[in-house]
Amino acid sequence: MTILAALLASFVLNAQTSFEGKVEIDHTVHDFGDVYISAGPVSCSFKVKNISSTPVTIFSVVSSCGCTDVKWTRDELAPGKEGTISATYSNDEGAYPFDKTLTAYVSDCKKPIVLHLRGVSREKAKPLKETYPVRIGDLALKATDIKAGNLSQGEQKSGQVMVANVGTKPIKVSFKNVSEGLTIKVTPSTIPANSTATLSFVVNSDREHWGKCYYYATPLVDGKEFRTTGKPAPKESVLGGEALRSTENPEIGVGSTKIGIWAFTKENFSGWTKDQKKNGASPVFESTNSHFGHLKAGKTCTATFTYTNKGKSDFTIYKADSEHAGVKVKKIEGAAPGKTGKLEFTVDTKSIEKGEVTLLVNLTTNSPTRPLITLYITGVIE
Repeated sequence: MTILAALLASFVLNAQTSFEGKVEIDHTVHDFGDVYISAGPVSCSFKVKNISSTPVTIFSVVSSCGCTDVKWTRDELAPGKEGTISATYSNDEGAYPFDKTLTAYVSDCKKPIVLHLRGVSREKAKPLKETYPVRIGDLALKATDIKAGNLSQGEQKSGQVMVANVGTKPIKVSFKNVSEGLTIKVTPSTIPANSTATLSFVVNSDREHWGKCYYYATPLVDGKEFRTTGKPAPKESVLGGEALRSTENPEIGVGSTKIGIWAFTKENFSGWTKDQKKNGASPVFESTNSHFGHLKAGKTCTATFTYTNKGKSDFTIYKADSEHAGVKVKKIEGAAPGKTGKLEFTVDTKSIEKGEVTLLVNLTTNSPTRPLITLYITGVIE
């Protein structure tokens, strides 16, 4: 459960979209980047636009803790009009990464809207080269692997990360070879020497892309292409995740000229009626864990999962994503109502670290009750 919770938490990130056709928010995550305790409280705001044909009201906005003060437009918003949600984080809880949430309740929206305030509070400033260890020319980032988060079909996601110019002269940043469905820019596009800027992106969904999908762009610094050098800071260890195995995306990182932004795209059930959801597919797995026992390094095996569709509609698996390159799809079956289906994966241990291992496979499905299913492949590689 700890590993699964950590995995799912990593999918909850930035969002810009219309919510149930009622309102649109310019962004749902504000990343302060690095802030310093001596600077005191930090503030941000979110723009809320009424995109419906009737007035809407922001009833309430609840912060996740007393360290965040929030204010919002109380007046009714006529069609086409904008309001704001403003928040101030006290920045007095010590030097640590923070992620505070605001839960907004808007009239006619069935679900609340969750906004995030994120950043890293530090005791004192660090050199930009230390804070942003990955280099593309004089453009510096914390990482070239950027998470956009969950994306429902028919929606779009936007987000932002801080970048820096670690050179001694201003640099102009642009992009080429941008993947279809991605827009990306740096503001300001000309970054002064030894200064930071904001990299903003928007990812658009389409029904050709499901599950974990990468969108790429090649940064140009003063019109020139550079290969990535340096490595991001090590990820924090996850409690209970010592056996978890995953591989990095070979398309990005040291030696590559690209950055990668990924979103996890799921089916959109927000427009479904209660009857449609009730009559949807409902897979019940015999087990979501396949244990291969003890296996000598270099050997291969097959992990098998079976399920029964207890729902009233055909069950479809749009995509199966493995977190490790050593796990490949061998067989994926959907199932009619009342029928069983089978999934098989080939596990090649050549590239998997020895010891007790847990390999994750995420299924993106058409089930309104289980749009995302995580399967576990476990065992010991000797």
